[in-house]
Amino acid sequence: MSTETPTRTPPSTVVVASRGQRFTGAAVNYVDERTSISGLVRELGRKIFPDHWSFMLGEVALYSFVVILLTGTFLTFFYQPSMADVVYNGSYVPLKGLHMSAAMASSLDISFDIRGGLLMRQVHHWAALLFVASIGLHMLRVFFTGAFRKPREINWFIGFVLFILAMAEGFTGYSLPDDLLSGNGLRIIDGMVKGIPLVGSWISWLLFGGEFPGTHIVARLFTLHILLLPAILIAALGAHLLLMIINKHTQFAGPGRTNDNVVGVPIMPTFAAKAGGFFFIVFGALVLMGAFFTINPIWTYGPYDPSPVSAGTQPDWYIGFADGALRMMPPGLEFDVFGHPLSLNIMIPLLVLPIFLGLVAFYPFIEAWITGDKREHHIAERPRNAPTRTAIGAAGVTFYAVLWATASSDLIATHFHVSIEDVIHSMQLLVFVGPVVAYLLTKRITLGLQKKDREIALHGFESGRIVRLPGGEYIEVHEQLDEYERWRLVSYLDYEPLMVRPDERGRITVAQRARAGLSSWFFEDRISPPTTTEVEREHASQH
Repeated sequence: MSTETPTRTPPSTVVVASRGQRFTGAAVNYVDERTSISGLVRELGRKIFPDHWSFMLGEVALYSFVVILLTGTFLTFFYQPSMADVVYNGSYVPLKGLHMSAAMASSLDISFDIRGGLLMRQVHHWAALLFVASIGLHMLRVFFTGAFRKPREINWFIGFVLFILAMAEGFTGYSLPDDLLSGNGLRIIDGMVKGIPLVGSWISWLLFGGEFPGTHIVARLFTLHILLLPAILIAALGAHLLLMIINKHTQFAGPGRTNDNVVGVPIMPTFAAKAGGFFFIVFGALVLMGAFFTINPIWTYGPYDPSPVSAGTQPDWYIGFADGALRMMPPGLEFDVFGHPLSLNIMIPLLVLPIFLGLVAFYPFIEAWITGDKREHHIAERPRNAPTRTAIGAAGVTFYAVLWATASSDLIATHFHVSIEDVIHSMQLLVFVGPVVAYLLTKRITLGLQKKDREIALHGFESGRIVRLPGGEYIEVHEQLDEYERWRLVSYLDYEPLMVRPDERGRITVAQRARAGLSSWFFEDRISPPTTTEVEREHASQH
């Protein structure tokens, strides 16, 4: 029998605890009665988040953006956005005594004289690269699975705006140190702006505050980088997340997964705990990258000077496609029109790139117009089941990749010891041939995979076991799929091309003919999934 005396909480402690609970409860009730936030928390907590790994790409983008905000706040306290000429007297000996801008000097001070400054600079830069990369991969996942279809067309457009804002944030950010690399990048922008007929020189003067490099460009980029662009980006991100909650997540086909039923884990508390851990994993990975991998060593480049331009001068990778478009232009495209220069080698990229980006931004609306599909879609589509869309995506990625590679034409030439003219000519050929080959090859592969799925759904997998029938015939035994696996192969919808129909006045317009032709092209060579009757008949014949 135990003789221990039970412990009791002192009365004073109980009184303090009860008072604290009453105060907390009163505060919570006060806020809830005026904001009804409990309803929002309750609804948000019940939201189901799919557990497929591909949905983590959007999370990586969000968490890297949080890291950008944290590290950028630190850097803001020590950076001086000024083009004023100063003499550097910091800790980095090779640049001591050189004239440079206050922006460059403060960037060097952050790197060498501020405790933890270099780590914050590099984590900030790595997080910016990861932010753009994860948004791009997330958009590719959404595109190839058809997750942009109704009712998510607007959210796709907002996501595209986020991608453009992220690139703009990156460009304004790596232009702030005013080193040789960023100065050459700004010089390229200045040349492109001046290539615009009639108004180019005026725009350049307004942007730079005078003749290049001007006296206000760093301050203006700094304002864009820390104030205007982040404000728009945060607003767009909030709208993106809000629409995601309203429209629900898409999910891949599987048991219990329908347009009205999302399978996964609730945000509160399961997903919130996972998300918190994943955030610290992303944060830790970025800190390790910033600690062990040097990026943007401005002390190696030195302050901006137009005379020592090197062959390795290139922007960050996500802006490379624009630089590649400029490098790809052939010579002899400059003309004089009524005494005014017309530089087609600049105007063509300035026209082609917005068209390409515009097609990406409005693709959901274009596809919906071509297919006539007005139904809501909450099940992600397997890329092979939409051959034309998948082939279009592959062609677009190839076009972007060729422009991106062209931005490294000088490095390709120096590293592989080939002529830079041969590199440029090869890229000029690939930018036209590459997307076509990618489209045709991807279309054939997806149709082949559809045929394979249809064969497997009807006949099952080859087991490799040969048996002899009583009549002497040898056959191979096939292993049949289970019900859920077969459903994954045959559950997609088979659409029909739009038919040309007369309008109320009995006319068939050119737009109707064009839409019908595009619809036939979009659904050409389609392979219908086997019906339930076909599957049952095939299984009966096998048994």
